[in-house]
Amino acid sequence: MLIPRQQAIVDLARRSGRVTVEDLSARFDVTPQTIRKDLNELCDKRLLTRVHGGAILASGVENVGYDARRAIAMEAKEEIGRATAALIPSDSSLFINIGTTTEAVARAMLQHSGLMVITNNLNVASLMRGYSQIEVVIAGGVVRHSDGGIVGEAAVDFIRQFRMDFAVIGVSAIDQDGALLDFDYREVRIAQEIIANARHVILVCDATKFTRSAPVKIGHLSQVNTFVTDDCRPQAIRRICQESDVRLIEVRPGSTALSEEI
Repeated sequence: MLIPRQQAIVDLARRSGRVTVEDLSARFDVTPQTIRKDLNELCDKRLLTRVHGGAILASGVENVGYDARRAIAMEAKEEIGRATAALIPSDSSLFINIGTTTEAVARAMLQHSGLMVITNNLNVASLMRGYSQIEVVIAGGVVRHSDGGIVGEAAVDFIRQFRMDFAVIGVSAIDQDGALLDFDYREVRIAQEIIANARHVILVCDATKFTRSAPVKIGHLSQVNTFVTDDCRPQAIRRICQESDVRLIEVRPGSTALSEEI
């Protein structure tokens, strides 16, 4: 059973996606050591997962709210977006799927010209529609109220009609064995078609995805061509990239530096 402060911490994490030791210490007027003890106990109960400076929601069956996901690792996502945009030349065709990191890529590509973008993400379509040098094509289907994602069999059939130069995909979690995971099986179906119908697949996600879990398997890391992240610490993931000839690019938030492994 949780004490009231611990329950409040879980509720905060559920609303915002992430909590920090510093903020919680100030909010509850207790020492950082007390908060760290609370977080460790909540992690032992599998309610939260520890990350640097705090913790994130550990649910493996329910995603964090969309606005909260946008706020998680925001700086890292913007750096990932810029690094990914630099990989895609003008006069290209590409898929962009649902996700806050893929939206960061879209923002970074607004100065490209001659692009054809197919997306099942209303946020990406809204972001890019005002740029005459970018042709935006939206998949048809059911619009999710939570995040503006378009899902369903109609969207799957629509994606299947195209063969694009690039695909930019995000995921909700990456297992240590390289499995790419998400929460909505309808979204997974679309992601699988996008992977199957792109000549070059770019996976984009921040390091928090290594500490999360989700119930539905999209595919495997070995199916992508390039993986762009901010910090790939798991050695098992690095090994999969090396063995499967996946180009690994790590960005450094707050700087223009990046490291790369082939």
